[in-house]
Amino acid sequence: MDENKKIVEKIVEGIQEKKGKRIVVVDMNKLQDAPCSYFVICEGDSNIHVNAVANSIKDIVNEKMKVKPFATDGFENSQWIAMDYGQIIVHVFQQPYREFYDLEHLWQDAELDFLPDLD
Repeated sequence: MDENKKIVEKIVEGIQEKKGKRIVVVDMNKLQDAPCSYFVICEGDSNIHVNAVANSIKDIVNEKMKVKPFATDGFENSQWIAMDYGQIIVHVFQQPYREFYDLEHLWQDAELDFLPDLD
């Protein structure tokens, strides 16, 4: 398994640790001119939940893979937090913002893996 896939697994683990919802892994490896290899998209119920999910991702990926994001944005209001791990971009949304931007639809030509929510 390549390094990016391992990081994606830890990102998903971080999301699930804080009960992030509607996780989608967008594999762009087969797309020409894709901005990166993977998007990982999920949502939280509130700004506090979105913030907790994003911090959980940062902590678990750093702890288990020794990798930190190159950049993050959105922690100020936690409506949409983007995290740049190089070839992996993570999007943690509040539900209305996720619906508005509809990233899954924009990248529907990629391989989409919809993960079940944990109870």
